[in-house]
Amino acid sequence: MPTIEAGTGVVTHINTFEVDPENQDALVRSLTETVAAARGMPGWISASIHRSYDGRRVINYVQFESHEAAQRVTQELLRLGLIQKNTAIGRVIPGQYQVVHTLTAD
Repeated sequence: MPTIEAGTGVVTHINTFEVDPENQDALVRSLTETVAAARGMPGWISASIHRSYDGRRVINYVQFESHEAAQRVTQELLRLGLIQKNTAIGRVIPGQYQVVHTLTAD
């Protein structure tokens, strides 16, 4: 389960995909396949896939134990051709982040 908490050292990839609305479901299916393949890899923690209501974007929120784990998992997914499959469906704007602040309701 994803946990968003500052100061844990967890590395988060937030990948924003721009996609034609008729391809949004295909991209969601492809990303679901990709995160299922990553699930058992050392250092992988969780993934959450979000779709926009207008059909033009898909966000993939992925957590790793460390920067090194993120690199290892990404390299393996590239080797398997899964990342290339995703980027063939939608244009990705990748990003790697660390949580610096959170606020929740009491």
